[in-house]
Amino acid sequence: MSNDTDTDDAFPTEHDPDPDPGSGSEPGDDESIPLGEELGSDVEVEAEIDEDAEDGLLGGLKIETTADIEIPDRLVDQVIGQDHARDVVMKAAKQRRHVMMIGTPGTGKSMLAKAMSQLLPKEDLQDVLVYHNPDDGNEPKVRTVPGGKGQQIIEAHKEEAQKRNQMRQFLMWIIIAIVLGYSFLIAGQILLGGVLAVLIYLAFKYSSRSTDAMIPNLLIDSSDTQTAPFKDATGAHAGALLGDVRHDPFQSGGMETPSHDRVESGAIHEANKGVLFIDEMNTLDIRSQQKLMTAIQEGEFSITGQSERSSGAMVQTEPVPTDFIMIAAGNLDAMENMHPALRSRIKGYGYEVYMDDTIEDEPEMRRKYARFVAQEVDKDGRLPHFTREAVEEMILEAQRRAGRKGHLTLKMRDLGGLVRVAGDIARAADKEFTEREDVLQAKRRSRSIEQQLADNYIERRKDYELSVSEGDVVGRVNGLAVMGDDSGIVLPVMAEVTPSQGPGGVIATGKLQEIAEEAVQNVSAIIKKFSDENISEKDIHIQFVQTGQQGVDGDSASITVAAAVISALENAPVKQNVAMTGSLSVRGDVLPVGGVTHKIEAAAKTGYDQVIIPKANEQDVMIEDEYEDMIEIVPVSHISEVLEVALAGEGEADGLVDRLKSITGQALERQVGQNTGSPSPQ
Repeated sequence: MSNDTDTDDAFPTEHDPDPDPGSGSEPGDDESIPLGEELGSDVEVEAEIDEDAEDGLLGGLKIETTADIEIPDRLVDQVIGQDHARDVVMKAAKQRRHVMMIGTPGTGKSMLAKAMSQLLPKEDLQDVLVYHNPDDGNEPKVRTVPGGKGQQIIEAHKEEAQKRNQMRQFLMWIIIAIVLGYSFLIAGQILLGGVLAVLIYLAFKYSSRSTDAMIPNLLIDSSDTQTAPFKDATGAHAGALLGDVRHDPFQSGGMETPSHDRVESGAIHEANKGVLFIDEMNTLDIRSQQKLMTAIQEGEFSITGQSERSSGAMVQTEPVPTDFIMIAAGNLDAMENMHPALRSRIKGYGYEVYMDDTIEDEPEMRRKYARFVAQEVDKDGRLPHFTREAVEEMILEAQRRAGRKGHLTLKMRDLGGLVRVAGDIARAADKEFTEREDVLQAKRRSRSIEQQLADNYIERRKDYELSVSEGDVVGRVNGLAVMGDDSGIVLPVMAEVTPSQGPGGVIATGKLQEIAEEAVQNVSAIIKKFSDENISEKDIHIQFVQTGQQGVDGDSASITVAAAVISALENAPVKQNVAMTGSLSVRGDVLPVGGVTHKIEAAAKTGYDQVIIPKANEQDVMIEDEYEDMIEIVPVSHISEVLEVALAGEGEADGLVDRLKSITGQALERQVGQNTGSPSPQ
């Protein structure tokens, strides 16, 4: 090895850590960062557009199949709908800021994190070498060099070690030859000469281990890295996240592995100069979060054995650089168990972003959804491209899954799953393109577990006559609820009024959660005002029939409860061919709820003729074509309108409705449709 190489590969100097990644220091000249001035949301769909047909499902795109749509090269330009989050990610990449993304699963958090790694300059990448420390074997030395140079240093050390070993072996064989020659030819001690030769051989082999120990351990190798590193540390245990030192059962006698060779990097070290992504941050234990905060704050973190009983716990390296950008992600509950100091570090030196669930349905967005289908086909690599009609059906499904009129869903992972199922169906049929029929079949095949359970509930209740859709019954109302996010079920509610043996009260059963219990109390306010009788001496029993282990969580059954109790109090029968859903104010206003589309479809499947929904939800109805002729949708604004539709017997029902109107008074003058509150996901 030349003198120049010796100087370049000399014993490592102490690492000078980079500034705190949150300090706002620039990673280099602006020209070195391929960000551009435009946002990903400004990237147009590369295809011919018919401006006269922009109101169509494809936003005016003139394509035959998704093969006609050009896909952007940059991952950040492929993100659909999350304009604010995309803007933040691009700024954070330029300024090296941390980001916390909170939102519903499947809305693009991990994709944005990967996109950020593509925006960072790969010129800043570093290799990390760990050297043997002759002064203290349990404190290996650490050295950082420019990316790609670490491999050269290792090869130079190996070459030098090989030369030394060759010289030692040459010297060893000369000594062995001299000993054997003297023993055989002069002393005549053949056995003694053989023993001495073996001892000399073992001595040289033992001493050669010290030469191999001088070869450093290449901890981080970025020689083949084309972009800044992206490390997903979601659910990683302490060793995988923070680095570890392997246990060595041979700790003496010259058979032990040198400590620097047992050092292993963690995700925080492998993400140096890149992005560390941790989803569901609350799953990390507090100690790991504290150490993660130290790595963020100091920009470096020593590696030691994570197991206290391992010999690796005796080893602790010099600080290893951890100059990464962290993207923490999760649902809203992820913030509850997150270390407050860690969140403060992100918030104080970065951005917090809430991911949108839906976006306004505009021609430009429809074109991007068509491009999304093309992107998913391209990423999979095995699916046939989608025809124009198949893409239109996908956009219709995006509208339906949004749950809001004039919006498209941003739960792109679920939508991408539908693309793949439809493509698999077309591929199995050996089709050249994926057609609309394949998408429709995929929608049936890719039903969620909740949808399958809901359909089973509906069929079972028909078998056991638990779902009544004919006749009139006092105190029984067919309510509607949702399972999960996309499955409607029928939830019958029964009410009975009995004499009380003590102070009267409202008794509700069916494993009600807190919000549902409060909704029942709100309904009782209307009942007390409505009734001519002294109900303080009566018990009002309310039963939510067959709610299962999950119980009832939410207030969307409020109008159902009110109708059932009024029916029981007045002995007025309720039409059983009517189902209903809606929240209720203490003044009698019917308020909007979530999942209205799935509830209507469940009512249609069960065989009801009418379904009552809040008028404010009328714009959110996006039922499938097959259900449109099966059921009549009746939007209402007040409990009196609910009773007009639900109660049987015109004369008696009219009297009850008139009395309720006179009690509630001015409440009817206010239109619930003007309510600015968004529907609650019940």
